[in-house]
Amino acid sequence: MLYNKVFYENREIENERLELTDKGSLYFLGSGLTLRNCTVIVKVSGRNLFIDGVRFIDCTFEVKQELKNHQQWIRASLKRCRFKGRLSGCDFGHWPEYGSEPEYKLGAIEDCDFTEARLDGCRFMGCDPSTLRFPRWPCFTILDPLSRAAELRSVPWPGSFGSVVIEYLHERPRATRAVTYYAPAIAKRHETTLEELEAVVEKFDCIVY
Repeated sequence: MLYNKVFYENREIENERLELTDKGSLYFLGSGLTLRNCTVIVKVSGRNLFIDGVRFIDCTFEVKQELKNHQQWIRASLKRCRFKGRLSGCDFGHWPEYGSEPEYKLGAIEDCDFTEARLDGCRFMGCDPSTLRFPRWPCFTILDPLSRAAELRSVPWPGSFGSVVIEYLHERPRATRAVTYYAPAIAKRHETTLEELEAVVEKFDCIVY
């Protein structure tokens, strides 16, 4: 398939609506680009969306099609932004160890709002999670998972979630400051129930739900 390539780079865009929705296009949000107070509509897969050294300030992202395994948010600076829609396996924030290019040094996230998003397996790297607003139950967010890993392992978790996920939290990248899961998906993958998960989640003050 021959894709149409759409480039946004080396400029500042303010108070506009960007529709990244054409599945026949590849969207390149490149270096030198700053978006202020823009609404960004995303309705393409991560394979069609390239983020590389961009600053987003006071923007709203409306994800109309689940965005899966999109790590390129760590090549962007996100400040006072709001996310809506479904995202899974996405990483946000500052994770310079991920790559050596200058764009990875730019990565940042602060004062952002995910309360209208559904996140599953999304990580927040090299940031201060206290500045972020996370989605509530049935999503739940483990704060500072590396330093709290032993505490989280101290109780039995339902299904296979404990042995498959909690047991290996300490092996997450050093930059991991928080990770958010979607309980219905966890229950299905790890053969448990929402009620059993919530009963354990509510025991910990390091979990936001």
